[in-house]
Amino acid sequence: MATTAVTTSSRMVTFTVSTARDILARPFSYESAKTLLFFYVVFTNFVKAKRHLRARGVSETVQELYRRILAFGIRLILRLPSKKKFVEQQMGEGKLKVEDKLVPKGPDVVRHLRLPETGQSPEWIIEEMQKMDSEIPGAPKYRQGKLSGAVYHGGEDMEKVIVDAYQRYCVSNPLHPEAFPAVRKMEAEIVAMCLRLYNNPSGAGAMTSGGTESIIMAVKTYRDWARATKGIIEPEMIVPITAHAAFDKGGAYMKVKVHSIPVDPVTRKVDLKRVRRAINPNTILLVGSAINFPDGNQDDITALGELAAKHKIGMHVDCCLGSFIMPFLEPAELSGGENGRYKLEPFDFRVRGVTSISCDTHKYGFAPKGTSVIMYRDADLRRHQYYVNPSWTGGVYASPGLAGSRPGALIAGTWAAMQYMGTSGYLKSCRDIVKCTRSIANAIRTSIPELYVLGSPPASVVAFASKHPLVNIAEVGDAMSRRGWHLNQLQNPPALHIACTRLTVPLDETFVEDLKDAVKEARLAPQGTGTMTQIYGLGTSTVVGPSMVGELAEAFLNSLYKA
Repeated sequence: MATTAVTTSSRMVTFTVSTARDILARPFSYESAKTLLFFYVVFTNFVKAKRHLRARGVSETVQELYRRILAFGIRLILRLPSKKKFVEQQMGEGKLKVEDKLVPKGPDVVRHLRLPETGQSPEWIIEEMQKMDSEIPGAPKYRQGKLSGAVYHGGEDMEKVIVDAYQRYCVSNPLHPEAFPAVRKMEAEIVAMCLRLYNNPSGAGAMTSGGTESIIMAVKTYRDWARATKGIIEPEMIVPITAHAAFDKGGAYMKVKVHSIPVDPVTRKVDLKRVRRAINPNTILLVGSAINFPDGNQDDITALGELAAKHKIGMHVDCCLGSFIMPFLEPAELSGGENGRYKLEPFDFRVRGVTSISCDTHKYGFAPKGTSVIMYRDADLRRHQYYVNPSWTGGVYASPGLAGSRPGALIAGTWAAMQYMGTSGYLKSCRDIVKCTRSIANAIRTSIPELYVLGSPPASVVAFASKHPLVNIAEVGDAMSRRGWHLNQLQNPPALHIACTRLTVPLDETFVEDLKDAVKEARLAPQGTGTMTQIYGLGTSTVVGPSMVGELAEAFLNSLYKA
């Protein structure tokens, strides 16, 4: 098939070139211009289609086309009055359940929809906040440790360190470094410490508001770098399907085409053959995760780096979730593990071809939420991240990232957290968290035969799916929710994951016992009515399911702003 495609492509190129020569040999006219334009459009679209087909493969391309046609047909059927009424009823119920879960209701709920006539006292404010904390019964309490990720708590002593730093710099703004020199210094030192942690002390970097902004900034950087150095105006990037959705978001924002590449179903590493096949002259960036969010596994960063170096393109490693765990695995002597299952593989700037890395300080760095670091191999690459407007009426405007004004207090809190933890503190937290994660993974493998672990996750996340025909993993998730656990639901394949934190460490045995009971309940007495089951079923039961889930997602976002 590949040989046929190449032969066809060669014939197409030969035909187009010879035709163009014939046209150019004639006296130039309006008709000649139209003909040349026609062949130019045909040829460029043929090249785009060929590259798309090569990256996605014949089977996947046909499936994409089939899904679009089938979805269009089903949408037409759903316009029939009887079907439309049924769908609207189901969607209405789903949206109402999403809203009920987020927005407190009842006669005792006080809503603050306008400014008070006079300012309230500090005591009143604290009391009102305490009321809000208890308005929705059953909401997960993160201090109980039954929350997957979300809150990377460093302990009450760390809270005090961060709050003290925040209070000292609560009105500071790094946009004006001359007014807040200490904040500027702390930000530079945070970046320097992270660069050393990832073995590139002479590199360059910047702080952002979180992993999503770090990733979007990387996409923007490579887009502008490729345009400036290679003249690429239709950029493309290649990411594993397990890469964070922020890459798709970055592609949408920055107008970069995204090729999502499957992963090996056993190892959960990206398919390198498919990556190799997807690379073309418009490729600006390859992506690998260490570790990925869905199942906590690591891509083959060394092989991806070699491909990037060979084709002279960017290579970004998403270490947002790996953050202050991955760099400490080796010094904490956590490579290898049981039967060598957790072999430590290279992932940082020591790998040839790696040109940038994102690391979330607000995860396992225990810094305040809203902080991350994007690192580059050198300052020449980082300059493409900057935005500079030299002719604005208000003066020369320059910013390193998306934001203009930024909260210097978060930078101060991050600096304080990193100083408070130190190398020894991060080594200890790495050992504790990773041992907890592996304890859970090993228990699932050895004592819960209905489930299996996805891949061999080396760090802080373990994902598990059902291998028993009578055990629906979404039912397991609902049963775990009833036991107070707040886990992440995955799809393709359907699975659950837990991102272990310091709060999870003393609860590893409790988690395993609750999981055993949840599996038994899902197998013997499935309810089929839980929130996870409904959303999961809606997303996969029909071709138009994803669009309906999109509507539910919009309802979720709308509910966030419903007072």
